[in-house]
Amino acid sequence: MIVIVGPTAVGKSEFALHLAQYFPAEIVSADSRQIYQYMDIGTSKPTPAEMASIPHHLIDIVEPDEDFSLATYHQLASEALEAIQQKGKVPFLVGGSGLYVWSLVEGWKIPQVPPNQKLRDQLEARVKLEGSHGLYLELQDIDPTAAKKINPNNTRRIIRALEIYNATGQPASQLQHKEVPDSPILLIGLTQERSKLYEMIDWRVDKMIQRGLVEEVEELLKKGYSSSLSSMSGIGYRQIVQFLRNEMTLSEATDRIKYETHRLARYQYAWFRLGDSRIHWFNTSMAKARDNLTTLNKVKELVEGFIS
Repeated sequence: MIVIVGPTAVGKSEFALHLAQYFPAEIVSADSRQIYQYMDIGTSKPTPAEMASIPHHLIDIVEPDEDFSLATYHQLASEALEAIQQKGKVPFLVGGSGLYVWSLVEGWKIPQVPPNQKLRDQLEARVKLEGSHGLYLELQDIDPTAAKKINPNNTRRIIRALEIYNATGQPASQLQHKEVPDSPILLIGLTQERSKLYEMIDWRVDKMIQRGLVEEVEELLKKGYSSSLSSMSGIGYRQIVQFLRNEMTLSEATDRIKYETHRLARYQYAWFRLGDSRIHWFNTSMAKARDNLTTLNKVKELVEGFIS
């Protein structure tokens, strides 16, 4: 398995497409937003033509109002990776969602606990009244190991950990363990100097607006998808909803999307650390993968040596 990681907007998808042209490869997405149908522009999905040129997996697999967990992703991705390998092809796992990537690379065994909507509604109601701090303290008492790995403001992950405990009577951290995957793994990281990365993010956000992000969000709302859905809480969608409610101008919404995406990029470097010896890091000097010929050739040589 070839794994390509890095911060948002660094060019992972395009780079993987160019690299995959040299190998019998198929791409498995590790993006927690590209799973949703009808959400194309704001998630920077590959185009239909790009997906036709190289087979892609785990894109457009659920509707925006469907429940989707890490356990579900892990199962579907594992099945896709195995199917690709059985065809004698090389799977490229590509994306910036740290939980998705490391669950596969490190062989996490995740408890299969179905969503409990009634419990979730109760816990979310508590968050609205008292904030996430109370739930986080509760999680610290029940499962301090899991609490250490979860941001106190990440309400969704806190609720999921409490949901697992409620269903099993055991802390999530005790139910999760790791089994080293049988197949060899090559980890490739794409990075960029911080100010240049921010420029690339800002350029991409402007292009999203030009391509019709506002219209995409309007269409989702017309289809009946609530702005309170988890899928609609993603960067870009949340801010455009606020614009459509006249809570901010389009310029303010655009600036907010850029700011939040900068913060996401910094957060992703906590998942994929530049000092992680498992990752072979390469600097992308250009916004377009086809312009990074030196980097592309170096990675190509690395992959050729790994596969052979």
